[in-house]
Amino acid sequence: MQKIMIVFLISFSLLLSPIFGEGERQLIVSAASSLTQAFTEIGKEFEKKHSIKVLFNFGASGVLLQQIENGAPADIFASADQETLEKGLEKQLFDPKSKKNFVRNRLVLIAPAETAKIRFLAELKENFVQRIAIGNPATVPAGRYAKEVLEKEGLYKSLENKFIPGENVRQVLDYVARGEVDAGFVYRTDAALMQNKVRIVVDDLKTKPILYPIVIVSKTELPKESRLFVEFLNSSEARNIFEKFRFAKVESNLP
Repeated sequence: MQKIMIVFLISFSLLLSPIFGEGERQLIVSAASSLTQAFTEIGKEFEKKHSIKVLFNFGASGVLLQQIENGAPADIFASADQETLEKGLEKQLFDPKSKKNFVRNRLVLIAPAETAKIRFLAELKENFVQRIAIGNPATVPAGRYAKEVLEKEGLYKSLENKFIPGENVRQVLDYVARGEVDAGFVYRTDAALMQNKVRIVVDDLKTKPILYPIVIVSKTELPKESRLFVEFLNSSEARNIFEKFRFAKVESNLP
């Protein structure tokens, strides 16, 4: 029943969207929360160039995958990690030939700008750190990356009682920005959005390369338009927008 309700609500919201005009081509892109600002601007540029309307559905990558699997409408899926997209490929939800990595990111530890005391990761065990925001590792790639880092450092188990779970990386960012937690794990692109409210306190977290893949949904009725959008991500217009929001090129070495 819950799956049916999720699909119904998404489908209904798309039908009511004001950007949809009768007879217009309407491309639906499900994308990771950390892409919200960049993709919103890129979508506007794409619409100008190709006269194709784009509707974005932003959320945690794992949640978006579940929505697509349950029948929610989508033409393109952009994930913040490889693992989530690979699960979709295994279930034949996506066209494997269309997969491309398009940007790179980095995980950081942030704290409220006015009260930041943390200097290194091990200090998360100290008493002055009571609440740590972390994305749900089951559905949020940033949370999964954070868990892997903490496990490597032998810290995860000892910190579990301090964790405040986030439904996506932007919720984690909001928790820290509002001072509701003492620290949180987000991407450096997220931290850059609220430089006046959060401070990066640890930026050398050892993760696997964080590459964002994009893929076309197998059941899309707009394969040509979907390919145009994927290709547009390599355009100069899109690259400038990604750079503006601190995303790195796939082939670059992040500082």
